[in-house]
Amino acid sequence: MLEALDLSKSLAKSVYKQQLPALQMRLHRLQRACWEAKVATVVVFEGWDAAGKGTTIRKLTQRLEPRGFSLYAIQEPRTFERQLPWMWRFWVNLPEWGEIAIFDRSWYGRVLIERVEALTEEEHWRKAYGDIVSFERGLADDRYLIIKFFFHISREEQEARFQQLESDPATAWQVEPEDWEHHRNYDQYLVAIEEMLERSESEWGPWTLVEATDHRWARVKVFEKLIQRMEAGLTHHGLAVPEPLEAELFSSEEEDED
Repeated sequence: MLEALDLSKSLAKSVYKQQLPALQMRLHRLQRACWEAKVATVVVFEGWDAAGKGTTIRKLTQRLEPRGFSLYAIQEPRTFERQLPWMWRFWVNLPEWGEIAIFDRSWYGRVLIERVEALTEEEHWRKAYGDIVSFERGLADDRYLIIKFFFHISREEQEARFQQLESDPATAWQVEPEDWEHHRNYDQYLVAIEEMLERSESEWGPWTLVEATDHRWARVKVFEKLIQRMEAGLTHHGLAVPEPLEAELFSSEEEDED
């Protein structure tokens, strides 16, 4: 599945700067529409270390109403969480009706990191597939929108990004020894990712694979897919979708980013 992606896809800076404000405004208006219609949205970001998930999330949330979304950066379970059903910590962070919950990594860690690094027994991560599918199906049946992204980069690109981050004292802290360990296990992760994508793909929770070599391409693709899914979700439930407003764009006073 991943091998079919064209990782050379890119977007010109001029095109990106032209499209981004309109995408941000459209997403903002859809956030308000879902709030008024009481439709909750769960957005999942998975992908390789240094693939650009964090910076994309920052752009995604930059113009959203902060009272209408929550962001969760998922780490390994804490001690007390290990004494509870493994999905508990995700259930308690689900958004209320009309709100958006964004997960920077998610319940898929059980079938990725925990599997490859042998942090859980095989019978547990194999059983997790059924738990995950049932979890997402239950959310969809309760009018939750489930939107899942996987950011893909090559082994060579990941290594180059780690080296670039480590070369700058301001960003070197972002690369830890375990990140290099994951990199050395790239092929093992590739097998686990392919199985994860195949076994958790569903009508109610489809994956969007993001070619993440070029961060401008990746960001725009995420915006477009999220907007498309939110519009489709409103339509599916017989709710009004706001008409696009071509003239309504946010004025931008931020720095000139790539």
